[in-house]
Amino acid sequence: MPDGARILVVDDDDAIRKFLRISLAASGHTIIEARNGEGALAKAATENPALVVLDLGLPDLDGREVVQRLRDWYSGPILILSVRSTEEEKVAALDAGADDYVVKPFGVQELLARVRALLRSRPGIPDTPALDFGAIKVDLAARTVTVDGRSVSLTPKEFDLLALLTRNAAKVVTQRQILGEVWGERHLDDTQYLRVYVGQLRAKLGDDPSNPRFIRTEPGIGYRFLARGDGESPQR
Repeated sequence: MPDGARILVVDDDDAIRKFLRISLAASGHTIIEARNGEGALAKAATENPALVVLDLGLPDLDGREVVQRLRDWYSGPILILSVRSTEEEKVAALDAGADDYVVKPFGVQELLARVRALLRSRPGIPDTPALDFGAIKVDLAARTVTVDGRSVSLTPKEFDLLALLTRNAAKVVTQRQILGEVWGERHLDDTQYLRVYVGQLRAKLGDDPSNPRFIRTEPGIGYRFLARGDGESPQR
């Protein structure tokens, strides 16, 4: 088991956070705390936790939204702790990107065992949220984009599309993969819809499709984000 892992605990209940802080610290872990969803996203972006322990019933955001937003860039394990015990709630959280689900109240030994298992399954340092491709910078946590130093305002779907392409920089992402991940399985054949969004995104980025700086069309297949000369990895 990795020793001394940095664990982000997200819960608006002070007593639960204190209990988790004591229990996890006794096993050698360093604990970072947040009381709400926005705080959790900020701490995850700046503190590089190896694991996130997350309550679903937060005062500002539903925990599933926090999971989805974390999964824009965070590859570490996410463990849900919640009083919501129905199968539907568990499935929804796991589908959103969580790795495990524990119902409150819980036994501390079971929790520690699940933490150990998750840390074994995804060792190493989680991804950082800021991608720097030189002319264009994409902050996956803050959901901001700058091109040549100017801020670019994108709609949520435009940002999700750009985030998917930049996370797979220099690789071809198929039309069906984009449609499935950004719009859902019901839209796998909506290729014209995708072309419209790519056109909108290119216009906002100042990208000429006939001589692209950022997004290249792979005819009949999909799109490729050009990372520093089509192939180099971004700075992180």
